[in-house]
Amino acid sequence: MINQFLQSVERYIESAAQILSLKKEVVFSLKQPQNIFKKEIIIKGDDKKEKKFPAYLIWHNNKLGPYKGGIRFHPETNLEEVKALAMLMSFKNAVASLTFGGAKGGVKVDPKQLSEKELEELSCQYVREFFDFIGPHKYIPAPDVNTNAQIMAWMVDEYSRIAGQPMPAAFTGKPIEKGGSEGRDEATGYGGSVILERFSQNLNSDILTVAIQGFGNVGEHIAQFLFEKGYKIVAVSDSKGGVFAQAGLNIPLVSKCRRLKGMIAHCYCIGSVCDYSGNGQISNDDLLKLNVDILIPAALENVINENNVDDIKAKVVLEMANGAVTFNAEQILSKKRVLVIPDILVNSGGVIGSYLEWQQNLKNEHWDKKRVLSEIREMMKKAADDLVEIQKQYKVSLKLAAFILAIKKLL
Repeated sequence: MINQFLQSVERYIESAAQILSLKKEVVFSLKQPQNIFKKEIIIKGDDKKEKKFPAYLIWHNNKLGPYKGGIRFHPETNLEEVKALAMLMSFKNAVASLTFGGAKGGVKVDPKQLSEKELEELSCQYVREFFDFIGPHKYIPAPDVNTNAQIMAWMVDEYSRIAGQPMPAAFTGKPIEKGGSEGRDEATGYGGSVILERFSQNLNSDILTVAIQGFGNVGEHIAQFLFEKGYKIVAVSDSKGGVFAQAGLNIPLVSKCRRLKGMIAHCYCIGSVCDYSGNGQISNDDLLKLNVDILIPAALENVINENNVDDIKAKVVLEMANGAVTFNAEQILSKKRVLVIPDILVNSGGVIGSYLEWQQNLKNEHWDKKRVLSEIREMMKKAADDLVEIQKQYKVSLKLAAFILAIKKLL
């Protein structure tokens, strides 16, 4: 499926390039990374034995500024996946009008199989291996799948140690005490809620129903924001399964229950109480097929594909995960008049938050959450308006319009 992810990104580039009448060599340059770095990270495990992990860093394009993109730790991470994600970062940053290029890092590892000490050593060793390619004006990493503020704290400390001076602007997504930004944790989910508000106004319903696949940092935060705005969240899930309630779930209670139980599947929370018996369970696959107004895939790529696209009943797909809808599936949904709001707009709140954190670090400033979220909101609204203009001009889907808009800025 990873190959399909890369192919989908490349097909959008090719389709946008055809509309823009670009030459073959220009298309080739848009698809090819500027640099590919591969390493093998070796750490000593708690059992004193060596553990080895393939690690990657890809610089895609830096025309607009220093390379920017997260580092993910995942057992299925490979070169093609990281390449696709690096390309998406270039286009995402361009759509958001950020002075960032696109890059991505990754380690093929299941972090759940590591102790905290081993995870810290892996994080620090990644910095040692790639130190020469990281920096505030070179490549600025951030959290991604299975990485978080704690991992960024370990990484920035190690980077600063090697550099011989504090270098908070070399990483974003850090804890507040390490130079992190207010509002950074919720930035991606908040940005997604801003974009959904922008595009859901045409749905004829007093209360809009929502299903969210993926209740990690992104999925949980957008669920919280939408719950507070009065949307009816009827289903949420994580990697171990989910819960469904037609009457709507109490998202704050679901979040509290998940922290207590360690999984969503036993958090059937309606009104002011939770049922821990396992009632209302739903699989990740069945969640995608629910008859809801808005479907939010917020986990991994390719979850909506040719095998299940005919079962999608939602009116709107808000692509919070990178590459959640494959190229072919998006074509089918567009013909069915299902609105797919694209990842490189929808989840750009995270990188905008990172941009604002980077700016604060460079200026040695610290802004309050209200200012950070306000700036994210305004930047995302402008990006959405720019995207709609391109869609109207070229009469294409929002997804294809996003690639056209990005490529025009990268030429």
